[in-house]
Amino acid sequence: MAKKKAAGGGTPATVALTAAGVAFTVHAYEHDPSSASYGEEAARALGVSPDRVFKTLVADVDGELTVAVVPVAGSLDLKALAAAVGGKRAAMADPAAAERTTGYVRGGISPLGQRRRLRTVVDASASAHATICVSAGRRGLEVELSPEDLVSLTGAVLAPVGRP
Repeated sequence: MAKKKAAGGGTPATVALTAAGVAFTVHAYEHDPSSASYGEEAARALGVSPDRVFKTLVADVDGELTVAVVPVAGSLDLKALAAAVGGKRAAMADPAAAERTTGYVRGGISPLGQRRRLRTVVDASASAHATICVSAGRRGLEVELSPEDLVSLTGAVLAPVGRP
């Protein structure tokens, strides 16, 4: 993979990747505002298997915002997320709080380059792939990188937090 920047100088996610010197590829597609699932739309538009495209979800675990990165084909197991970070209870975060804290809009939240770095858990299934796609910080823009680089750059924990 070559290092590429998004049009317009990039997003905070692509800027962070470039600064880190890791290999990544940016994939752009025409976002359909009526799409029910941003992640599944990305998988279809890019012709990538949904098990290699991961969505970024923000949850509240015991009062602390936490990022979960799970395959778009499945859903987040909130109990497993809480357990992965040593918490007791998890619930989906208020969308406005997620946007304010990460600096991204819903449907374009990236696990990379967030305004305030949140603790992050990447679903263990990511390690089965040479590369995965995650949001590059804007609807209609994905970044492809190795799961190892994603875990390293976000300080994430790998844990089984997704369910089919």
